[in-house]
Amino acid sequence: MSAASLTTARRPVLADLLPGAVVRDAGLIVAVAALTALAAQLRIPLPGSPVPITGQTFAVLLGAAALGPLRGSAAQVLYLTLGAIGLPIFTGGESGVAYAFGATGGYLVGFVVASLVVGALARRGADRRVLGAVAALVAGTIVIYALGVPWLIVATGMPVTAALWNGAAVFVLGDAVKALAAGALLPAAWRLAERD
Repeated sequence: MSAASLTTARRPVLADLLPGAVVRDAGLIVAVAALTALAAQLRIPLPGSPVPITGQTFAVLLGAAALGPLRGSAAQVLYLTLGAIGLPIFTGGESGVAYAFGATGGYLVGFVVASLVVGALARRGADRRVLGAVAALVAGTIVIYALGVPWLIVATGMPVTAALWNGAAVFVLGDAVKALAAGALLPAAWRLAERD
């Protein structure tokens, strides 16, 4: 096998190590959607910002790396759909279409796209080493900001500089800590999985 084919080969993600493909996949998708809903309830409101600090990005990005791009994004589509149809699973127990596509809607949609990005990077083996895992999670976080901040501007009429501050800058330190924590967990999970 050539070096080129090794670098482009499809690698497994952690979820691929579990048996029973269809039932496994459905269960994992539901589990990551539930983890996202649970993490949404870990909430610290920020004065002047409609976007609170939550545990969601940790759950979203870690779930995407563990499940891969399709299952990870499916988990976030399920989370968004269940919240939009009325289950009180968004931050602070919120629900409904108005909330799902309100001021923080861009971040919720960003979870789906970020899951595709992080999952695809995990498929390429980025989650096997701390630096690669952290880089993948940072890329996912940037995607969430890239969709969340413009949406925040449109939904609230907030000036660009205020939206950049309230919708991204105030979260950078916390998101960096989450990326480092998840970046350390993923390679450790691989080491445990590969012992068997």
